[in-house]
Amino acid sequence: MELLKVENLYKVYGKGENEVKAVDGVSFSVPKGQMVAIIGASGSGKSTLLHMIGAVDRPTSGKIYLDGQDVFQQNNRELAIFRRRQVGLIYQFYNLIPVLTAEENITLPIMMDGRKPDKEHLEKTLDMLGLKERRDHLPSQMSGGQQQRVSIGRALFTSPQVILADEPTGNLDSKNSAEIMELFRRSNKELKQTIIIITHDEKIAEQCDRVIVLSDGKIISDEGNSTHGEADSNDEI
Repeated sequence: MELLKVENLYKVYGKGENEVKAVDGVSFSVPKGQMVAIIGASGSGKSTLLHMIGAVDRPTSGKIYLDGQDVFQQNNRELAIFRRRQVGLIYQFYNLIPVLTAEENITLPIMMDGRKPDKEHLEKTLDMLGLKERRDHLPSQMSGGQQQRVSIGRALFTSPQVILADEPTGNLDSKNSAEIMELFRRSNKELKQTIIIITHDEKIAEQCDRVIVLSDGKIISDEGNSTHGEADSNDEI
């Protein structure tokens, strides 16, 4: 079942001689429950692409559909709700609120939506993250790996359609990186979560079902990962 569809997407900066195509005619689709790595050198357009999929940035042209919905047919208020409910964004530098505890950071999107957190769901999330004993700690009282777990919990807690992670292990050592990837694999397999990970680390990409390679804003390769199960590589449009 196709969950995400990116159709002839462009992001252009500048005009004339100064024009730069950060994303240059990208098209692909992602079925529900797939874990995808998007890799490429610095400046290849991978983060720009991720931000457009997450409705953080608007494309110059092209379409993005999530579960059949044309994302950018929505107005700004609808897009803000879309980002809170349908997309879980995870960044390299955590983006936690420093005056909020781990539990408060995780439940923040639900609270901003005017809803009450489900206590049972919260306990299961904290347990999966290994953060039950850190639930009342502020970000400054936690290690980098623990802070990234909180940011993953915040993204997962709303049960979004898709998790988008931009270099989620880029600020971590190898031990914490391995633990974070194990969390992604668990949420992918146990929660059937669709996950797209931007990374420059080939070892991270090898743990995903599929690897899309970008260069100069274009897809140059899109293949199922033979080192990670029997993913279907024939998803590109």
